[in-house]
Amino acid sequence: MTEAANNIIMNLDDQDSALPQLDSVEEVREDRKNKLAAALRLFGKFGFDEGVAGHITVRDPELTDHFWVNPMGKSFKQMRVSDLLLVSHTGEVVEGNGLLNGAAFTIHSQIHMANPNITAAAHSHSVYGKAFSALGKLLDPLTQDACAFYDDHVLFDDFSGVVLDNSEGERIAAALGDRKAAILQNHGLLTVGSSIDEAAWWYITMERSCQAQLLAEAAGTPKPIEHEVAVHTRSTVGSDLAGWFSFQPLYQVITEEQPELLD
Repeated sequence: MTEAANNIIMNLDDQDSALPQLDSVEEVREDRKNKLAAALRLFGKFGFDEGVAGHITVRDPELTDHFWVNPMGKSFKQMRVSDLLLVSHTGEVVEGNGLLNGAAFTIHSQIHMANPNITAAAHSHSVYGKAFSALGKLLDPLTQDACAFYDDHVLFDDFSGVVLDNSEGERIAAALGDRKAAILQNHGLLTVGSSIDEAAWWYITMERSCQAQLLAEAAGTPKPIEHEVAVHTRSTVGSDLAGWFSFQPLYQVITEEQPELLD
């Protein structure tokens, strides 16, 4: 490994020096809402939207039993910061105008309540995630990118229709535990993170990893990465900071291309 590569990895391990330092709750809230609107725009750009399905949430930094979420019926491709809803864990919309997606509340409220270390969660009905979820199995460590999820995601194989019952949200949260992602069988993908950046990136790269595995299996018999190598690779590409860092180029591009999303 070159000295430059070593320096990059060392810098990524130093989270305190790499992450931006925000001085107030208001600045943290603004950053989270900006990133949430941007993540939704990116999901639309990448074709992850399907009708009114799909939602991303981020915990409010002050009202920690509340989260920000996209309103139902508003296109991901047109989402603005001003469109976002602030919702309590009891389902009350306390800020913003628009409809609250019942499935979004059922799934995300339970996840946020179950684990205070989860800041954000993302779920959508993207094509490759849906296709892979129908196989009823976990991702294999077939590529460097897929290693981010090695032994760090679960299969939730208890599909019972549209998630509108709190008990199913509780079961999803319990199955997820402290892992970064879940494959919801016959449904799609769910990712979480300690930042909105992280949760959004895990979703994007998990969708692509599903696509890569489907392609590899269609072409032949894939050769998985060995356990020890997969674990070591996960420690680099699957860390919280790696997830945060990987989202930054996407955020820079989408806000330059579509600056109105910050309105």
